[in-house]
Amino acid sequence: MPPPQTSPTARQFFHGRGLLSEWHPQYEYRPGQQEMAEAVEGALAEKRHLVVEAGTGTGKTLAYLIPAILSGKRVVVSTGTKNLQEQLYFKDIPFLARHMNRELRVSYMKGRKNYLCRQKVYDAEKEPVLAGLEEVADYQVIREWEKTTEMGDRAEIRQLPAGSTAWSKLDARRELCSGQKCAQFERCFITRMQQRARESDIIIVNHHLFFADLAVKDRDYEGIIPDYQAVIFDEAHEIESVAGDYFGCSISNHQVEDLRRDITALARRKNFGTQELDRVLMTLDECADRFFAVFAGKEGRSGIPDRVELRESCEAVYQDLLRVLELTGAHLQLVKGATDELIPLNGRVEELRQTLQFWMESDDSDFVYWIERRGRGVYLEATPIDVSSLLRDKLFDQVDTIILTSATLAVGGGFEYVKTRLGIPAPRTAIVQGPFDYPKQALLYVANGLPDPRSPSFTESASEEVIRLLEMSKGRAFVLFTSYQQMRAFHDRISFEIEYPTLLQGTGPNHALLDEFRNTPHCVLFATSSFWQGVDVPGDNLSCVIIDKLPFAVPTDPVVEARVRAIREAGGDAFHDYQVPSAALALKQGFGRLIRSRSDRGVLALLDNRITKQRYGQIFFDSLPDYGFTMQINEVARFFDV
Repeated sequence: MPPPQTSPTARQFFHGRGLLSEWHPQYEYRPGQQEMAEAVEGALAEKRHLVVEAGTGTGKTLAYLIPAILSGKRVVVSTGTKNLQEQLYFKDIPFLARHMNRELRVSYMKGRKNYLCRQKVYDAEKEPVLAGLEEVADYQVIREWEKTTEMGDRAEIRQLPAGSTAWSKLDARRELCSGQKCAQFERCFITRMQQRARESDIIIVNHHLFFADLAVKDRDYEGIIPDYQAVIFDEAHEIESVAGDYFGCSISNHQVEDLRRDITALARRKNFGTQELDRVLMTLDECADRFFAVFAGKEGRSGIPDRVELRESCEAVYQDLLRVLELTGAHLQLVKGATDELIPLNGRVEELRQTLQFWMESDDSDFVYWIERRGRGVYLEATPIDVSSLLRDKLFDQVDTIILTSATLAVGGGFEYVKTRLGIPAPRTAIVQGPFDYPKQALLYVANGLPDPRSPSFTESASEEVIRLLEMSKGRAFVLFTSYQQMRAFHDRISFEIEYPTLLQGTGPNHALLDEFRNTPHCVLFATSSFWQGVDVPGDNLSCVIIDKLPFAVPTDPVVEARVRAIREAGGDAFHDYQVPSAALALKQGFGRLIRSRSDRGVLALLDNRITKQRYGQIFFDSLPDYGFTMQINEVARFFDV
């Protein structure tokens, strides 16, 4: 009698002569990858939570994918970006399926705006939706693609411009979806996406979709991700910020404008417009303008010093807006022979009314209430001060296994910060080393002779230091800043003083700037926090990363301010328990741009010498990889063989 077959283990894939070495001609055995895979396998088998920091180059994607597949459980993999979703689904999964010689039941899910609405496409053929030759041309591309696509995912249409206004009129966003009442419901790309997910063992999503879904899970008719037994968060350092967005609420003047425009357009298309409805919508516009004008001011985020005073100052315009929203909803409900498209519009009116009322009247001390102004947009936001209890109740206590991984989770060699901020109850933890020889590949230079970054003379002195560094590196650098103001000030001082081409964030889309940087020899990119993570430029094109200051969060930011105050009121030390660890992880992310492969070499330059002069600086050093270190600029020249 033949012995019973046993399921393969992670070790059989990852050890030096394992299955991966047979499948991939360039496979390199990485002890950290095997260690992580076995830790993930154990957490899934034993229904434990796991936090694992995996250094760049570990190969963490396969280290969690293979154990997830072997577990036989339904596992949701949540990534930081849609690009990583696509890499997993279109590259890593087919590789594994091909060599495992079995069908893998895997699907991916994105937010509704990424998918086409078939009904809108068909309506556009007979209703005046499109404006201008450009939209008509884009529509023809979309219409032909709709006939053959299986997924309906916008990412498939390579020839469609990134900012296509035609797509925004045809996508499947919830605000205009009539759900099961739609004639195309069975053929709907959202319906099919959900069906594929229900039939899958591995479901690949992104953090925004995951937390949007989690926030409405208790209203199960709105949930989109099917039930699961485990979740793996890749780029898990982003979770607190994303969760805060979705467990909070927001209302803006743009939302009211979009609602009025959509009602007007539908009334015209379906022929239910009346003079009375026109008057109500005009009043809605006027009341919204008066209400949001109260919050006009300079660009950026700001808190509210006195909510009682704010309520009193705008009570009249607030009540006017509340009443006209109620009146708008009443008119929509009275439309004779109401079309199914009115159902989501009614829902939007009620949601706006409830959000407005919460923001103006709630006294829930668990939230911080604040305002953001961007261009013409005024956004009234309410954000949970502490998401840890929400995540513990809704996620960690409900799901057997949660695995969090990133190259930046540990502070000072431990995980107390991330466990506290996210409310993770008693997880297993691991730090697995990447394959890079940091002492030889990277030199950390701290410019010890510069003034304190808070000094008025810092910008001039630091700009001269940057010029010296760029001459040594022959360009090939990211110069990263903690504020747009600093970025522009340094760029203005430096760009005409060096012989190398320069790029400035904000002068084009980030992806276009990155492509130009990769394709331009000796280029220098001046940028801010959006280039601190998720950016990959292996090779000689990026040989120097310069950071102006230790990336402490702006203390006057309303959310940061509220979290600092809450920690202090609870008897904690906000600076050492929250502000320093947060900045240490951000610095780790910024420096992580440089060494992306075994052949990369480069200098990490920090212009902020508080790291060597303040006691808390040791936490930053203990959080970073074991780079070579110097405070002598001639050592930088020697590293670059200048």
